[in-house]
Amino acid sequence: MNILVCTLGASWAVIPEVLAFVDPDFLPLYASHPERERLLALRREQGLRAPDEIWVVTTEGRKTVASLNSLARWWGRLGNVRPLRVWQAAGTDELAGEKECGFIRELTLRVVLKAHDCCGESGQVLLSLAGGRKTMSADLQWAGTVFGCDALLHVVDSGSLPPPLRQAAPEFFLQPLPERVPGPESREGGPGREMACAAAVMPLFVGRGFRSDLLDVDWQGRGAVTAARFCLELAPPINDGIEGPFRSLSWPAAAASARLADEINAREKEGQQLLGNYLALVGEDEHHENWRSLYRLPPRIIDKLRTTELTDEHREWLWKLPKAELHCHLGGILDVAAQKRVGEAVWRELPEGRRQAARARMKPLLQNDSWDWGWPVLLKEEDRCANCAALLVDLDEKTLKERLYGPTFPRFALLESEHGFAAYERPGELTGSAILGHPAAVRQYAREVYDHVRRESILYCELRGSPLKYLDGDGESFLRLFHEALRQQTGNDGEAGLEPVFGFIVIGDRRDAVKGDYGRLKRSAELAVWAQDDPGLRKFVVGLDLAGKEGVGDLKEISTLLEHVFECCLPVTIHAGEGTSADKIWQAVYHLHADRIGHGLTLVDAPELAARFRNRNICLELCPTSNLEVVGFQVPGKDAPARPRRPEYPLKKLWDMGLPLTVCTDNPGISRTSLTGEFLTASRLVGGLALWDVLAMIKQAFSHSFLPAGEREALMKKADKLIFEQLSRDFI
Repeated sequence: MNILVCTLGASWAVIPEVLAFVDPDFLPLYASHPERERLLALRREQGLRAPDEIWVVTTEGRKTVASLNSLARWWGRLGNVRPLRVWQAAGTDELAGEKECGFIRELTLRVVLKAHDCCGESGQVLLSLAGGRKTMSADLQWAGTVFGCDALLHVVDSGSLPPPLRQAAPEFFLQPLPERVPGPESREGGPGREMACAAAVMPLFVGRGFRSDLLDVDWQGRGAVTAARFCLELAPPINDGIEGPFRSLSWPAAAASARLADEINAREKEGQQLLGNYLALVGEDEHHENWRSLYRLPPRIIDKLRTTELTDEHREWLWKLPKAELHCHLGGILDVAAQKRVGEAVWRELPEGRRQAARARMKPLLQNDSWDWGWPVLLKEEDRCANCAALLVDLDEKTLKERLYGPTFPRFALLESEHGFAAYERPGELTGSAILGHPAAVRQYAREVYDHVRRESILYCELRGSPLKYLDGDGESFLRLFHEALRQQTGNDGEAGLEPVFGFIVIGDRRDAVKGDYGRLKRSAELAVWAQDDPGLRKFVVGLDLAGKEGVGDLKEISTLLEHVFECCLPVTIHAGEGTSADKIWQAVYHLHADRIGHGLTLVDAPELAARFRNRNICLELCPTSNLEVVGFQVPGKDAPARPRRPEYPLKKLWDMGLPLTVCTDNPGISRTSLTGEFLTASRLVGGLALWDVLAMIKQAFSHSFLPAGEREALMKKADKLIFEQLSRDFI
């Protein structure tokens, strides 16, 4: 709802003069005004909407009653199309003393506060300063600066009003004001010269008011300033005023138990201390500090962020927020549509002979309506990259989705299925190492990754992959080619300064040591160390990840292999505690010196180890959708599928314990999710995450990135600024 609040004295015509400016379609007084187009443009520029109700604050007394009677007659002739409500301060007339002025001031403040309560967040409160005595206009302007308003409006005149405007008959203000009218009679009694009429009146947009932060702070245990605390009965709409007196609400200011004006004055006097106390209270129950700029937001916005739970209605808001992604596997990032574009890029550069041979090898898969579980073996027999490209080019997107996802549907607790973790990985059989054997695939892959990250407002992304599995094992060439391909995308979208920053984490796969052969695991660690001495890759390769099946390989042997990684102080993240006990997390931290842990779900079962995580600031990378698909957790909600009782997802418990953690995607293409979707899934799994906590988790991702400290600090300042700007647009 939109409300126009006016003060009124003896000159009732100021109300139609202001109303005609904010609602020209309803009341076209200025249709003949020489500045008509400028007035219409000003209304559009300021975003002013037509009021749904008109509220009038005035005094008692003979002149006021006469003015209100004229207002009522005019309103009745317009048809009473919307409520017009009038409040009169009891015991006031000419405002000759401080007591009467105090009564009208108190009523004015309460009416504006009531208007904001009725309009809510989406409505507009417009204040007209044109009517009544100067003290009344001053009171209304004060209310606008304290409670805020969408417009402060005024009306000025030329100083020489023609008789119809000066006499202000209600009938004269029903139609457009004429350009000119006869002036006063001459001294001889004849008609006077014509005078300008429409141009004699000029409505003005004076400015806006912004709600004082002090209103929303608890003061002396009284809570915030609300309309419920300083109550005011809603005045009844006036009748047509033609056959009888209008109805108004006479408000007895003298009977008020508490003065709103006194409360505002006291809050303004103690302003800085009030805000300081409020921010101290906000920090008392927080384990995780939020972005610095958020503490500059008005208290009502902070409270809203702290009490509003993230739901799907916030998807667009969250999508636009600058975010950081710390756990995203290169081989599982692309959806099927993007995979097809990578396949087409490879196909264009393959000679015809390799194309024909690949199609011949893939003929059983291209022609069969269903694929058996062992179909990926056909890809690996010969020229795997060309084989994948043939399937991606010749099969449509719908068919590919059915073949890749159908055999593992529904994707829940797949670790317990017949095929175990392989069932989770199955949709990624045509991406990652399967297709990245050709330079054209690497270049197109980089374009798709960049677009994916940029599209979702991810400002920093740490990709992780196994370079020794790409380009026929030439890890150095892959890193150089992929890094250069990503760099070439920078700035292509025309939004300079908002390009994502990429880091790459080299994966060492524990599964390579399943038979006691640690050769490839060693080479992966050496590759990550080698990159630190390469000028072009030093800032790109930011860490090492130990992934693959937990518990595989000798712990001491693996620790020895990683000695050079530790010596060059390269950050380490380790997959642990996803489908195994907290012992594996302990080993990752104490034997392999993990700076972050991928998943770490069972840490909630080990309070002492969890306390160690908090003390050492070791961050958890939680991936809700893949955790559901691999391990399986309880899914709250009426629409949740009926399944046996499962453990609760531990994110909220870990967060409330003060542990550093952030939300990641793991394999967004495989899990058909996004970083925004992961936060929404997390909120649903834990029964609701406050927007304030979501923002703090986003900060955790930036602050625990593997970037060098100086670059991380600069990026966080940039993200802080962007987040504050977005929240200021969306919430203030």
